[in-house]
Amino acid sequence: MSDQEVKTESRVFPPPAAFAANAAISGMDAYNALCAEAAADYEGFWAKLARENLHWHKPFTTVLDESQAPLYKWFDDGLLNVSYNCLDVNIQKGLGDKTAIIFEADGGDVTNVSYKELHAKVCQFANGLRSLGVKKGDRVVIYMPMSVEGVVAMQACARIGATHSVVFGGFSAKSLQERIVDVGATIVITADEQVRGGKQLPLKAIVDEALGLGDCEKVSKVIVYKRTGGNAPFNAERDLWMHDLVANQATECEPEWVNADHPLFILYTSGSTGKPKGVQHSSGGYLLWAMLTMKWTFDIKPSDVFWCTADIGWVTGHTYITYGPLAMGTTEIVFEGIPTFPNAGRFWDMIQKHKATIFYTAPTAIRSLIKAADGDANIHPNKYDLSSLRLLGSVGEPINPEAWMWYYKNIGGERCPIADTFWQTETGGHMITPLPGATPLVPGSCTLPLPGIMAAIVDETGADLPNGQGGILVVKRPWPSMIRTIWGDNERFKKSYFPEELGGKTYLAGDGAIRNKDTGYFTITGRIDDVLNVSGHRMGTMEIESALVANPLVAEAAVVGKPDDTTGEAICAFVVLKRSRPTGDEAKQIALELRNWVAKEIGPIAKPKEIRFGDNLPKTRSGKIMRRLLRVLAKGEEITQDISTLENPAILEQLKQAQ
Repeated sequence: MSDQEVKTESRVFPPPAAFAANAAISGMDAYNALCAEAAADYEGFWAKLARENLHWHKPFTTVLDESQAPLYKWFDDGLLNVSYNCLDVNIQKGLGDKTAIIFEADGGDVTNVSYKELHAKVCQFANGLRSLGVKKGDRVVIYMPMSVEGVVAMQACARIGATHSVVFGGFSAKSLQERIVDVGATIVITADEQVRGGKQLPLKAIVDEALGLGDCEKVSKVIVYKRTGGNAPFNAERDLWMHDLVANQATECEPEWVNADHPLFILYTSGSTGKPKGVQHSSGGYLLWAMLTMKWTFDIKPSDVFWCTADIGWVTGHTYITYGPLAMGTTEIVFEGIPTFPNAGRFWDMIQKHKATIFYTAPTAIRSLIKAADGDANIHPNKYDLSSLRLLGSVGEPINPEAWMWYYKNIGGERCPIADTFWQTETGGHMITPLPGATPLVPGSCTLPLPGIMAAIVDETGADLPNGQGGILVVKRPWPSMIRTIWGDNERFKKSYFPEELGGKTYLAGDGAIRNKDTGYFTITGRIDDVLNVSGHRMGTMEIESALVANPLVAEAAVVGKPDDTTGEAICAFVVLKRSRPTGDEAKQIALELRNWVAKEIGPIAKPKEIRFGDNLPKTRSGKIMRRLLRVLAKGEEITQDISTLENPAILEQLKQAQ
């Protein structure tokens, strides 16, 4: 988004009066008062919230330990248990019979699970893990479909102090193996198959392939959830069925009390180098922020039916499915399938059926459903009763103003505020977002930082920039749910997120942003590093390039992003083969082979949308690939930049043709 677009968006939507009257943070005065409280006594602000919102087995006496900055610690000498806070505390409050999860399977079957029932399932599975010798600090990899069992597996790890690392079920065997090895997992939890869009897709077979790639000797057991009963490989010496493991386990399990900075989970995200980064999150500070953002951003009420459409393989599924809603005693929807099966009215049908009150999804989904609704009047949202909705949310990438307006009018009926949330895997929860009972909304802007989040826009030296001038988004003070380190690599953590150029204590978000001159509202303008945002998921260009070059046909590859109406950003790959440049049908066939190759190496989400072949890549005389030219070519624009340093200008013409 250009500076001009940011400045000229003049539509403003104030919070509905009735919503504001009952909101957790009502009106801008209340928001400003919380911000002022945080500014006046930063540690006191967070300590008060931590004491009010979390159950502590042993109270903390230290709020923020900055002695090894940027390896910050929060509430570190306090003891608690995340699963206990999510389940036992709510049962003690009398919510045992309340529905915790409404699970809808791909085929439409619905299962309701109460807090009491969920507690029993988690305890049985936690006891099962303990019976296998899993203990505090061990790492468990979870490669599961969207399911109650996936949530149970995560909560059970938290209950016994094991650190989980969930890998999205769409990742390849090679990607899974890399994560198993890096995290040093001793147990893998998976399913025979997953069901998506009416298709049964293998999971256990991929786990077996991953373990067969080597260096996975630490894995002693593979626990398999029988989802379909399909024909999955089974090694009786190593594998065991989840239902057999839990069959005779007690429905009570004493929680492992851990210090607040104990690693709750490690979640891998793409970096600008080929090696994925294991983002390590804490227990206490992370859960506190999950709860506060449920209260503040989603204004959660006891009567709400909350639906986050993310997958547990991404951070959104951690914070706003497995932990935040359950810690707040909320009833939430967990959905196994996809938004377009059996047709593109599935989301609207489910909102109508389950009377969802809060709906949180990605701009990619919204844009694809706009297209579907325009093409088929029978699945247009106006055919469904969406009157139960009171709040909408958007996550994963900036939402363009016109998609925002469609969402506001057609799904929210012009009565539901939209929480356009900016945050990252590394931040643990929302950072910049409108508050539905306080913030006047501007389509396409994530508006203002939450209380206690000291966000700013700076130049390359760390100097503050005036409103209206685009720059680099940073956070100037640590916050409780922040990334603690990159698993096993403190130096990479410091270099990636707290670079010396910014003083070594300022968090670098890796995104560009601009603030409105008049309102101070933030608008995110895109990544500043070599990371693409495809359908709200970060993909490292280096990772995709490495996968392409690993193919025996490929000599060299460069990957850039290009704007895409549906996914926000699409992957465009420029490829040089070890043979002559293909044309016509042959080029199409090789492009298809390479797409499938990348899907196998990384996963289907990393498939390039376009592949372009050249005799070479545009390089300077020193051999550096001129990526800025490739970005212009990918967009189909004319090159107006200086190309005098280019060694081989003729190949630019070749690279205009997409396959």
